Amino acid sequence: MAVVTTKSAAITNRDATPKVFNNARITGAPIVRSAGIVAVANGDSVASKYLFCSAPSNAIVSSVKVSCPDIGTTTAMDVGVYRTTADGGAVVDADHFASAVALNAGALNKSEVVNESGVTTVDELEKPLWEALGLSSDPGFMYDIVGTLTGAADAAGSILLEVEYTF
Repeated sequence: MAVVTTKSAAITNRDATPKVFNNARITGAPIVRSAGIVAVANGDSVASKYLFCSAPSNAIVSSVKVSCPDIGTTTAMDVGVYRTTADGGAVVDADHFASAVALNAGALNKSEVVNESGVTTVDELEKPLWEALGLSSDPGFMYDIVGTLTGAADAAGSILLEVEYTF
């Protein structure tokens, strides 16, 4: 084993001679917050969708947080990306951020799920949403961030979903 000093790409660029400019969306960009609260009703069935908020296709999503009370004994949801309702509402990747998040195992308070599903690798967390979704170019439009029930709701409660990104 050895003691090492390893630099991120941003630090390597900063220390280079001549300096290499970093992607401003990754280092020094202001963070934008998009959020929404939806009400879950007792009896909402599997595949019910909750449209929380939107993010542009060129967003670099750094955080997706879920907050809610303990909702029943079976309630769980994926968190993913859909086309906007104005654009047909088609699923792009239903569990891009999170897969089967348990909403029934105690209250959640800003639980981070940006990479819970493992669909997005750590290396993709610095990529814009369109690229993380596997597209070959930026389509230049908004996406909805949607929760889809994977376990039926057997109680009621409200869910807050907060998305932070730069662009």
